[in-house]
Amino acid sequence: MLIGIIAIVLVVTVFILLKGVLGKASLGGAKQSKDKDAIIKEANKRLNSNPNDPEALYMMATAHFDENAWDKAIKYYETLSEQIALNHQIPGIDNFEVYLRMGISARKLGLLDQAFKSFGLARTFRQDNFEVNYELGALEFDRKNYEKAAQLLMAARAQDPENPAVLRYLGHALFRLKKPKEAMNFIRKAIDLAPEDKESLYTLAECYHEANQTEQALRIFNHLRADPVMGPNSCLIAGQIHLDTRQYEAAIQDFEIGLKHVNIKVDILADLRYKLATTYIKQNEIGKAIPYLKQLQADNPGFRDVPILLGKYIELNANRNLQTFLMGSSADFVALCRRIVMTYFGKAKVKITNIAVNKAEWADITAEIDTFKWSDLIMFRFIRTQGSIGELIVRDFHSHLKEVKAGKGVCITVGQYTDEAKRYTEARLIDLIEKERLQAILNNLDAKTAAIAKK
Repeated sequence: MLIGIIAIVLVVTVFILLKGVLGKASLGGAKQSKDKDAIIKEANKRLNSNPNDPEALYMMATAHFDENAWDKAIKYYETLSEQIALNHQIPGIDNFEVYLRMGISARKLGLLDQAFKSFGLARTFRQDNFEVNYELGALEFDRKNYEKAAQLLMAARAQDPENPAVLRYLGHALFRLKKPKEAMNFIRKAIDLAPEDKESLYTLAECYHEANQTEQALRIFNHLRADPVMGPNSCLIAGQIHLDTRQYEAAIQDFEIGLKHVNIKVDILADLRYKLATTYIKQNEIGKAIPYLKQLQADNPGFRDVPILLGKYIELNANRNLQTFLMGSSADFVALCRRIVMTYFGKAKVKITNIAVNKAEWADITAEIDTFKWSDLIMFRFIRTQGSIGELIVRDFHSHLKEVKAGKGVCITVGQYTDEAKRYTEARLIDLIEKERLQAILNNLDAKTAAIAKK
């Protein structure tokens, strides 16, 4: 019973105390509002008598600034600044505060040029003020004046070393000044204080990338791949890192994830499609590359070398043998060349006696050919280069013919021979086979191979 009475008394006491505190706060707020109303009323009265009354202008500007009425405050600060420009110093008016608050109001209203000018004027009075140095540094950063921005932000940091916004802007400015190692120190601190800042996390990864700390960069880019804002860019750079290290499967995965995003920037979208298509080509998956190249051509006509790639790889995709000749592995290329040798002379007995491969540039195959009319040792050279084949390569081939005592040579390319190369072979037993004839050989190769297999 006694405990219950005590509890009731305590509840009532707390209620009375709270009511008193809230009542005082309410009265205080009402009094403060009443005081501001009185100040504005008094200032308006004085301005009606004298529109240039500096003290009344200052009262109005301060009252509106404290209420975050930036559009109203800035008008009074502008008038005060005009008077300061004429009189240099007005008794009772703090010039620094006028310019600072005019700058803040202008920035809040998006009037960045006016804000920049106002903060600059404020800094002529106090160069060590945190807010002025920070605001000017941020504006210089937005203007891409990164050197000036870094200087001002360093000054702001001297007043507030752990301010997240200062650390962030300073780190980003140093990164754009090609100082990734210095930048990452500040950006890491900014991220520790504001972990949700994905843009800074992305820039930190760029810093690692620029500083050749690839593993750390990839770790962050991979983490950001799914982010709706930073994801496409992260996928693009992660893919490029994997491309540079010939990790083509990983690169393809990066680019494919990037393309799953929505609202991708036009330039990033084009780069993702182009990189994915060219990586598929490196993997000899031409059929997967062509749709992306076609989409690029439709959306970005003339983008990089897309028209050339389309012309080349549509043709290759339609002719599997030509694709192998140009892009197949060394083993597949040699196997194709053997098939050509075996079917080159109709109704002939063919015995291959030697195969020599010069890196990925060409293959030489020597074979004994026996027909009803003649028998001889023939040497074939298959050149994978698509460009022009000059006299030097043909001369080299001729010297090999003489070494093996071959009766004739057949030089086959998917490109073309120069006039000099053709003139060199006019008096020599060398046949030059160019792209058009090679395509005809490749088109009929499967049928000829099948016919020989049946015999």
